[in-house]
Amino acid sequence: MINRLRGEVPLEIEGEPHTLCLTLGALAEIEAGLGLIDLSALEARLARPRIEDIIVILTALLRGGGHDIDVSAVRGRSLDLKTAGKAIADAFMAGQMP
Repeated sequence: MINRLRGEVPLEIEGEPHTLCLTLGALAEIEAGLGLIDLSALEARLARPRIEDIIVILTALLRGGGHDIDVSAVRGRSLDLKTAGKAIADAFMAGQMP
């Protein structure tokens, strides 16, 4: 069950429900996975994302949501990019402090 108060966002992948969550661990994974010096470069990087960027970010958010999954497993899944992109954006919005 999705806990919106915790910042969790649902995403269906190949007919299975998944949870995305922006955690500090997910942020660290995104920073390392994209080879960023710090998170201030993330916004500029996301202005023109590559598919691999989306896969890295999605994997980190899935792990933040409690899924034991790695980049190669996400890379092998069938995803609707528009739906995945919206879920990623929603997870970042939900993870912001009010």
